[in-house]
Amino acid sequence: MQILLIDDDERLGELLTQFMSGHAITLECAARPSTGLKMLHATPYDLLILDVMLPEMDGFELCKKIRAESEIPIIMLTARGDVMDRVVGLELGADDYLPKPFEPRELVARINRILSRSNKGGTNKHVLQFGDLIVDLQLREARLNNQILDLSTMEYGLVELFTSNPGKMFTRDEILNALKGIDAELFTRSVDVLVSRVRQKLKPLDCIKTVRGTGYVFVGRNE
Repeated sequence: MQILLIDDDERLGELLTQFMSGHAITLECAARPSTGLKMLHATPYDLLILDVMLPEMDGFELCKKIRAESEIPIIMLTARGDVMDRVVGLELGADDYLPKPFEPRELVARINRILSRSNKGGTNKHVLQFGDLIVDLQLREARLNNQILDLSTMEYGLVELFTSNPGKMFTRDEILNALKGIDAELFTRSVDVLVSRVRQKLKPLDCIKTVRGTGYVFVGRNE
């Protein structure tokens, strides 16, 4: 899952990026609306998190501009907590509204709720299929040949990380950073053991390849 945050609070962006990596969410940040618009045009994000108080233009104006050309789900943030802000934001096409300060886990819950309702063009964006392997991001389960795989939390996290980013090479450190929110005791040297366990459970599929001296890549083809 790939999400864009447009907010000039760079510290908040850093904290959310780290937190969401533990939920298999890739968060990219833009501090200025002009930068965010360029990123939106270049990348097919699943959802946009948009602050109301921004330089260049406020979040309402930016929301209106984005909604004129895109149906991307939008969650708006504000520190003001004004009811009228919420009304205006929703009228402009935002899907949800969250006042600051907030708990990151609440934001993730709202993201999952919004995306679970998004089923554009008859395609379920929360179900990834690679041949006989099906990963349900909403239910947080993986099935192979119609059988639910018995995966630990970390094993499922790795499967979700790989299948959400097919063809992307992950170093051991990147895998560690993505999963450390799941298990703080995960060390770099144990990443290889984790990958080995997942490979065994995905047999006879041979979809996780080793990039010698670098890391791993999932080579399954999304259907």
